[in-house]
Amino acid sequence: MTTDALASRSGSLALLSERLADATVAERERLALWLPVAFGLGIGAYFALASEPPLWIGPCVAAMALALAIVGRQATAAVVLGIGLVAAAIGFTTVQWRSHAVAGPVIERRLGPVEVEARISAVEIRAEGRRLLLERPRIAGLAADNTPLNIRVTARRGADPLKPGDRVALRAVLLPPPAPAAPGAYDFQRQAWFDRLGGVGFVTGEIRRLPDADGGFAWRRSLNAARHDVVERTLAALPGPAGAIAAALLTGEQGAIPPEVMEAMRDSGLAHLLSISGLHIGLVAAIVFFAVRGGLALIPSVALRWPIKKWAAVAAFLAITFYMLFASPGVPTQRAWLMTSVVLFAILIDRTAITMRLVAWAALVVLLFKPESLLGPSFQMSFAAVVALIAAWELTREHFTRGRSGGGVLRRAAVSLLAASMTTLVAGFASAPYALYHFNRFAAFGVVANLLAVPLTSLWVMPWAIIAFPLFLVGYESVALTAMGWGVEGIIAVAREVAGWGGAVALFPAMPMWGLVAITLGGLWLCLWTTLWRLAGLPLIALGLLSLALERGADVLVAGDARLIAVRGADGTLQLSAPKAPRLTRETWLRRAGQEEALAWPAEGTSVDGRLSCDAVGCLYRAGGHVVALVRAPAALAEDCRIATVVVATVPVRRSCLGPQLVIDRFSLWRDGAHAIWLDGRQARVESVREARGERPWVAPVPRRRERN
Repeated sequence: MTTDALASRSGSLALLSERLADATVAERERLALWLPVAFGLGIGAYFALASEPPLWIGPCVAAMALALAIVGRQATAAVVLGIGLVAAAIGFTTVQWRSHAVAGPVIERRLGPVEVEARISAVEIRAEGRRLLLERPRIAGLAADNTPLNIRVTARRGADPLKPGDRVALRAVLLPPPAPAAPGAYDFQRQAWFDRLGGVGFVTGEIRRLPDADGGFAWRRSLNAARHDVVERTLAALPGPAGAIAAALLTGEQGAIPPEVMEAMRDSGLAHLLSISGLHIGLVAAIVFFAVRGGLALIPSVALRWPIKKWAAVAAFLAITFYMLFASPGVPTQRAWLMTSVVLFAILIDRTAITMRLVAWAALVVLLFKPESLLGPSFQMSFAAVVALIAAWELTREHFTRGRSGGGVLRRAAVSLLAASMTTLVAGFASAPYALYHFNRFAAFGVVANLLAVPLTSLWVMPWAIIAFPLFLVGYESVALTAMGWGVEGIIAVAREVAGWGGAVALFPAMPMWGLVAITLGGLWLCLWTTLWRLAGLPLIALGLLSLALERGADVLVAGDARLIAVRGADGTLQLSAPKAPRLTRETWLRRAGQEEALAWPAEGTSVDGRLSCDAVGCLYRAGGHVVALVRAPAALAEDCRIATVVVATVPVRRSCLGPQLVIDRFSLWRDGAHAIWLDGRQARVESVREARGERPWVAPVPRRRERN
C-alpha cells in the first residue's frame, strides 16, 4: 500500500472517529438509556456460555472496565466503553449469583407411582383438570436432601375442592422437568431451575386432605388461595369461555380458557389482552384516578381546600399495587406497575414522567431482581412495545398536538382515532419479531382486531372488573361480572371473526438466536437515539428478519426418548414417524417448522417425493447425497451400517458400525437428548440438545452409561 493510500485511509478513519464523537456528544443525554442494554448484554453473555464460568469472572471484568474509565477519563469513548463494560459485568455477575442462589434438588429420573405428602401452594384450573403446585413435599423413597423444594402435578379428577394451603397425600408419577424437544427449542428445564421447580408429574390415584398440624400463615399461599377463590366464583357466575377470560383479566390465570378460544385470540392478535400488562394496569390507574378525583370534585369544601389530584394519585397507586400483587404478577405486570407508579409519583411532585428514561430504569429494576426474565417472551415483547411507542411518540408528539389544537369535535376525534391506530400498529410491529421467534406465528389482521377489541376492553370490560373486586367481599360480584361478561363475549366474537378470515395467521420457521439479537440491537439503536444516525439500526433489523430465510431447518430430527423421528420432505415439510404422539415434542417440531399439520410416514413403501422408503425393520431416507438409515430393529443394523452414511437407531447399537459418518443410537439419545441432523454437505452435521445447552447448573449431569451385556 502506498504512502498516499495510507494517509487517505488514516484521514478517513480520523474523520469517522470525529463524526462518531460529535454524534455521541450530541446524544449525551441519551447515553444513560444504554445502561440497561449493557446490563442485559451481560446477562445474555452468561446464558450464551457452554459451561459455567468461575465466580470471579464478572467482578474482575467490572474492576478492569472501571479502571479503563478512570484512566481514560479525558477520552469520551474510553469512559463510555468503560461504564458500559461495568454495567455488562454487573449484569453477568447478577444472573450468575441468582443461578447459584436458586439451586436446589431436582428429580433425576422417573419415580413412581410414589406416595407424596405436601402442602398445596397454588391451584391452576385447566381444561383437563387441576394443576397443583406442591411445596416442601415428602416423597417416599427419596431422602430429604434429594427432595425438591417444589413439584408440580396434574390431577385429572378429585382435585376440585382443593385450595392453596391444604395439606394433601397422593400417589403420583414424578419426572424431571423436561429438556428441550430439539436443539434451540424452549428450555423449560432452565425456567424450572430459576422457579425452583424440581419435578413435574401426574396424579394416579385419590387425593386425600390431611389434618393441618403444622400450618401457619404464608402471605404468598394466602394470596394464591384468595386468587383461586376469585377464579372459582367468577367461573360459577359466568360459565363458559366468557368466565374463563374474565377470570384471566381479574387474576392473570389463563388455564381455564378453552383451547379453541385461546387459539382464536392468538390468531386474531388479541392474546395480549389476556396477559395483565401495561394496558390493564394503566386502565386501572386511570379509572380509579379519575373516579376519585371526579367524586371529590363534587364536594366543594374538599375540592377547594385540599389537593384532590394528589389524593387521586395515591388512590390509583394503591389500586394498581393491589392488582399487581393479586394478579400473579409476571414481567409485563411488574414493568407496568413500576412505570405507572413513577407516573403517579410525578403527579405528587408536579412533574411529568412518561419518558424513555422511565422505561430504561423499569427494565433495569426487573433485570436486577429477575435477570432470567431477559430470555422470556413476556419481557421481550412488553419492553419492545413500550420502547417503540415512546420513540414514536417523541417523533410525532408535535404533529398530534397541532392536530388536536384549534379543531372541532370531529377533528379531535379523528386525531384520537389516528393515535389509537398508530399505537396498535407500532406496538404490534415492535413485538412481532419476538412473537415470530417464540411462537412462529404472525397475526396479519391484529390491527383490525385490536381497534375493535381494545376500546371495548377499556371502556366497558375493565371498569366492571374494578367494580367486581369490592363486590367479591360482600358476595354480590355476579352483578358486575354479568355486565363484564357481555363485553368479554364481544371480545371473543371479534377474535373468532378475525381469526376466521383467510390468511389471518402466517406461520414461519424458527428464527435463529442471532437473528433476534440483530433485530433487538437494531431496534434499540433506532429507538434510543434521536439524531439521524439512528437510521443505522434499520439494516440490522432487516438482517435479523432475513435470518428467517437464511437459516435452514434440520433434515432429520430424533426425539430424546426415541419415540418420534421426523424427516424433511422435498417440499420442506416435516414427515413424522408417529403423527399422534408424543404431543409436546410433535407440536414443538411442527411449530418450529412453521407447519400446522403433521405428514405421516408410509408404513411400508415409498413416500410421494421418493426420499423415504420403509419396511418392517426400518426406513431409508435420501437427501443431500446422503443415505440415512432409520433403524427400528436390531436385524437391520448389519446391512444399514454398510450402505448408510448416517445411522439413527432407536435400539442400542451393541456391535461395531464403522461405515457411516454418524451413528446415533438409543444410548446417544438417552445420554444427550434429542438430536438434529443436517445433510447439507459431504459431511453430515449433527447437534444434540446437550451440546446446544452446554454444562450448566440447570442441565442434568451426564448419566452413567449402563453396562452392556
